[in-house]
Amino acid sequence: MKQLKNIHFADKGKIYAILTLIIWLLQLSFQSKSSPVYPVYGRTSLIENDTTLKAAIRKILTKKTMAPVFHYPKSVERFYLRSGYNPGWIKEEKEIRRTWEALLMLDCVLQFGLSHKDYHPNELDYAMMHDIYRRPSKVSPDQKARFDMMLTDAMIAFIYHLHFGKLNPVYTTEKLDNGEAPGFCAEEILDKAKQQPEFMTLVLNSQPKSGVYRLMQEQMRLMKGQYLDDCYEAPEESVRKLAINMERLRWAGAEEIPSIRINIPSYTLSLHLPDSVYQFKVIVGKASSPSPVFQSVLSHFSTAPDWRVPGKIFITELLPKIIKNPAFLETNHFAIYDLKGKYLDPDERNLALVRRNPGKYFIRQSAGCDNALGRVVFRFSNPFGIYLHDTPEQQLFRRDIRALSHGCIRVEDAEKLASLLLKADGKPQDIKTLHRAMVFYEPETFTLKRRIPIQTLYLSCEIVDGLIQNYEDIYNQDKALELALYGSSEAALTTKIKNIK
Repeated sequence: MKQLKNIHFADKGKIYAILTLIIWLLQLSFQSKSSPVYPVYGRTSLIENDTTLKAAIRKILTKKTMAPVFHYPKSVERFYLRSGYNPGWIKEEKEIRRTWEALLMLDCVLQFGLSHKDYHPNELDYAMMHDIYRRPSKVSPDQKARFDMMLTDAMIAFIYHLHFGKLNPVYTTEKLDNGEAPGFCAEEILDKAKQQPEFMTLVLNSQPKSGVYRLMQEQMRLMKGQYLDDCYEAPEESVRKLAINMERLRWAGAEEIPSIRINIPSYTLSLHLPDSVYQFKVIVGKASSPSPVFQSVLSHFSTAPDWRVPGKIFITELLPKIIKNPAFLETNHFAIYDLKGKYLDPDERNLALVRRNPGKYFIRQSAGCDNALGRVVFRFSNPFGIYLHDTPEQQLFRRDIRALSHGCIRVEDAEKLASLLLKADGKPQDIKTLHRAMVFYEPETFTLKRRIPIQTLYLSCEIVDGLIQNYEDIYNQDKALELALYGSSEAALTTKIKNIK
């Protein structure tokens, strides 16, 4: 105890935070109803409607002097307008708990795969909090207002980062600050959470609810809390791996049921139904022609499909073979058309025209056992021209590395996937029709009454049986995202730590 008294207050605050965090980690989960106990600073005359503090907050917002340092300036302004410019955190002693809980969460953001530097760590220090509550006369109203508003901005950023991620390509910081995220508003969530007993739990409920994310978050909590070190140490390689993939899952949005999720690095497709999850192997695009990350809805699928070959494949790969051997067309069930859809007889004269102006023509492959789309293709709108389809090259699914296509995604046991979709759609009677059409290469279209959400993900790791399962970063995307999240200096620090070990 004698040693503890000699520790600077800021260090004591961190010690208290760590001790409290240990209790919290043991008690708090996504559905936890328990709460930690926080230190009390003693009696104070601070009250919520302190007129000088309110005036300082109003002045700062009116003159927008702090707008450049806020991550979400418009959201901060809306937060204080809701309360009539009352402070959000500098309140009476009985309400200090919310302030402590907010600072604790921001101190331990590494538990959620986030970076401490994004939440005003230089402004929100324990020494300032100590002076505000123990020596309030030594802190000016402007300083108090600045601390209060910085904490508000940090918490709004924290909530948005938990839900959407820091670098969401769709819901950017500007869009979120303008209130353009339907059904989710961080300052409203923060305001409502502060009025409830389970403040921390309500804030943390902003995280994705998917099982994949939950397992990653639990693993991160263990690695950065109970097992390796405290929440002030620099993240190491495995922690960074988890963090960047948690960020990607926040971009992905809610996990719907039923739905199809394809993870590119693991070469797997998961069909999520109310009663179970089915796994399928897939083939994805090569590094030179990567499969994109997208979200769409699957509306229908067709048997015995014909294939309009993408222009790049036609010009760079197939046309040289056709010029060299015109019989290649008939052997592989291809036909050449002009851009108006008129069939072109592949004689010597016409092939010379195609060779001179290949952009004016395209080829189609008719249905059959050699068709590149196989016996069934699953259709969904997307700007990339990507299909999910069967393939005649079933032997490729025996490979461990399956980045082999031009970008489209091929699925093993496509008939089983189609049958499960029909059953889930309430059409089990159509399964026999599907089987016959696939066996005899007969064209049939099956339209789903309820369209199925489908999305591709790029998760370079997952949690399997409580352990991190790493996948090859086949498109070399991890480093770029890590640098964007943490910055080059922190990335260099991680590399240095790794080399020392």
